[in-house]
Amino acid sequence: MARRAAKAKPAKTLEQTLWDAADKLRGNQEPSEYKHVVLGLVFLKYVSDRFE
Repeated sequence: MARRAAKAKPAKTLEQTLWDAADKLRGNQEPSEYKHVVLGLVFLKYVSDRFE
């Protein structure tokens, strides 16, 4: 008997990967608490780009 070839999973797009990561980071936090994490990351990115 021949085996069926396993279907390859389609590669995730960058956008989908980022959304999945954000969902994992967010967890069960309230948006008012989560915004501090996001704003901190945005600020660090800005500072990194500005003073490079």
